Amino acid sequence: MLSGLPIKLLNKLQIIHNSAARIITRTKSSDHITPILILVQGQGGWGVTYSSTEICAEKGSTVEIRCSYTYPSRWKGSDNTRATLKYWFRIETNQEGGRYFGSPGVTLSLTDLSVQVESKDPSRANLTCQSSCDLPDNDYVWYKNREKIQTATSSSHQVDLSFLDSYSCALKGYENSPSPSVCVTGRHSNTVTSIQGSICAPKGSSVDISCTYSSNECITSKFWFRPEGSHQGQNPSQPEDLIKDSQYAGRVQILETERGRSTLRISDLRDSDSAQYLFKFKTSSFEWRSDLPGTTLTVTALQVQVITATVQQSYTLAELKCHGSCSPAGVSYIWFKNNKKIPTTTISSYKDWFQHRDMISCAFEGHEGFHSPAVYAPRRPSLSRPSGEIKEGRSVTLTCSSDANPEAKYTWNKKNGNADVPLLSEGPQLVFGSIQSSDSGQYFCSAENELGRSTSEKVFINVKYTSPMIVNITRFSVVVLVLIPLLLVCLWMRKKKTVSSTSEANEPIETVELESGPDYTNVSDLNMVSAEQTEEPEEQEDLV
Repeated sequence: MLSGLPIKLLNKLQIIHNSAARIITRTKSSDHITPILILVQGQGGWGVTYSSTEICAEKGSTVEIRCSYTYPSRWKGSDNTRATLKYWFRIETNQEGGRYFGSPGVTLSLTDLSVQVESKDPSRANLTCQSSCDLPDNDYVWYKNREKIQTATSSSHQVDLSFLDSYSCALKGYENSPSPSVCVTGRHSNTVTSIQGSICAPKGSSVDISCTYSSNECITSKFWFRPEGSHQGQNPSQPEDLIKDSQYAGRVQILETERGRSTLRISDLRDSDSAQYLFKFKTSSFEWRSDLPGTTLTVTALQVQVITATVQQSYTLAELKCHGSCSPAGVSYIWFKNNKKIPTTTISSYKDWFQHRDMISCAFEGHEGFHSPAVYAPRRPSLSRPSGEIKEGRSVTLTCSSDANPEAKYTWNKKNGNADVPLLSEGPQLVFGSIQSSDSGQYFCSAENELGRSTSEKVFINVKYTSPMIVNITRFSVVVLVLIPLLLVCLWMRKKKTVSSTSEANEPIETVELESGPDYTNVSDLNMVSAEQTEEPEEQEDLV
């Protein structure tokens, strides 16, 4: 068995033995072991013979380490002979004393390729693909900026120093194990130059923002960014690569069609894309400043403005203007009526007769796929009312709506008989706080903008009275509740008077002595006086 070696290395070893052993492995730089196998001829019938004691191999390649071995005849009858690889080759049997180490072993050296740069001419350099081992004759593969150079197949290669480039090399057949890249620089200083200071582009379109750059060192990273950042709380000194910004996901590409020039392409432009864009690169000892000016992008959304309009019954004479927050330099305009191109004009203004159903829009020439919103007269309004019965005293709202651009203004009218009631209200809603039966009738609304006017169909509103029997019962209940207290008061007062009169009738009658005098001349006069005194209580009682 194999022991004493790292597990990763054991997984790559194959041991083949009968009368010989061969170890085959795919090497890495960490596989450097000194020694691994030995070349020794022992005594007493023991022996290990190696094909080579020193092997040098390219990292990533496959190496074979071979040996043959013998052992005394007294152990040859056993089928349990096994080889163990530690740092040398070992023979073991299942009998006592049947073990033999082949020492000191074989040295296996692994090497990494490297690119050596030699330059005597300021404009050219000679590159050499080198190894610490004497590698057998082989073809080489060269890479410039990670792209294969088809014409370079030898261990040396000459390059031009007019640009900043990186180079690496590999053995043919082992392209997956290239050397580290080296930078071959010219005589340039560190610069970034924006191609355009400002760009105006229509909303929804694509735009290319380009710059040129150079450095006298090897560039380790580069990216485009927005100096203010797209996320709140972002550190301005550590700008975010737009490729990693979720706001630009799927909309950003970085193009380098030529050396020293980078292009940021943004598609499906949005209003939020209006910003300044800068390019940044880093070297091992230098970082391009983030506060230097870049390219300012303004995303514009076109709109059609109504300059003048004369509205007639079926047609409108209007002068229109195609307007945006900015205009690309030297651009012409395209006008559309009902999505069909109007070939008679290419300027930003347009005057003509339009029907009320026509829809007019505009676009930049070359960006015909990104129209402005169309302008048109209001479509016939729809009038909505509450469903079900409408009863007195309830709150009722009528709503008027119409599709129009520019936005429509609304007015309300009521029709009584053959006459139209003057303007009731303005606005998209007509509100009755407590509707009455007198509000019953036909209602309609009108929508109007600069390009025309349209009126809705009439809607009949029938306001119903409350149920009459309930009203009568309510009124009767109120009357009864008011009369009962009055009746009780009257009865109480009558009873009080009766009690008072009865008490006076029961009092004793005082005796009056009459003296004769000149006023009473006869008995009849006296009787009349007595009768009047007797009848007075009876009359009072009858009154009560």
